[in-house]
Amino acid sequence: MLLATSFIAAVLTIIFIKLSFAVIGLRRKNQVGLGSGGHDDLERAIRAHANFAEYVPFGIILIACLELNGAPWWLVAIPGITLIIGRLFHAVGINLPPPDFSKRVLGMKLTFATLITLVVLNFLWSLYRLIH
Repeated sequence: MLLATSFIAAVLTIIFIKLSFAVIGLRRKNQVGLGSGGHDDLERAIRAHANFAEYVPFGIILIACLELNGAPWWLVAIPGITLIIGRLFHAVGINLPPPDFSKRVLGMKLTFATLITLVVLNFLWSLYRLIH
């Protein structure tokens, strides 16, 4: 039924919309139609939004595959929640001016660890389903 995936995707979409509005707001504030116009805050907002759009679809696809293949809800929910937390930390961290990248790095680590875990879980769950 994809209940866990639906919830996770909805939360991630809300974050994506928030990041989109942040870019729109800064574009209006700085009167920039395309690119960052040399504004650091706008550049960070653009990258937070784009980075989110680059990584989240893979996570949602892998989470949906797990759920579609009958994995228990907790095996779907835990990486989903971790992906949400990782993307939140990254978005907050990338929007902070340098030199403090600790939240951004933590977000990257959580995101990559989640994606790698989801790949492994999908392989292992597929093998489990084939054997049983």
